[in-house]
Amino acid sequence: TVRCKLKAFAFLIVALALAAPAFGVVLNRCSLAREMSRLGVPRDQLARWACIAEHESSYRTDVVGPTNYNGSNDYGIFQINNYYWCQPANGRFSYNRCHIGCNGLLTDSIEPSVRCAQEILRMQGWSAWSTWHFCNGWLPSIDNCF
Repeated sequence: TVRCKLKAFAFLIVALALAAPAFGVVLNRCSLAREMSRLGVPRDQLARWACIAEHESSYRTDVVGPTNYNGSNDYGIFQINNYYWCQPANGRFSYNRCHIGCNGLLTDSIEPSVRCAQEILRMQGWSAWSTWHFCNGWLPSIDNCF
């Protein structure tokens, strides 16, 4: 009957909603700075990281950017590129220098993104992010976040 089918459909929707992993949070400048500090990121870098996250993802952890000219995509709060830094789920070639699956950069925990972003900074500097020009220079202090 129609009623039975509607009940089954409703049950399926509820079951899927409960089974789906909770991906993605939206941080703000201060919550990002506090979490990165807790993860050991030097305090003198936090304002720059906050600026990059604001311009790359609007502080959202679940963002997958549009396809780039070379077919790659950027993932997570810092928009980390899958050609160089993480392994895409579709098995496409990646140098995967951060030794992580790209979906690991989309979770509620920012630790994988922070660790990978620190590696990118170490290897390429701040200019690895195309939005760097917004963050190169004076930035408001993050001191009021602590």
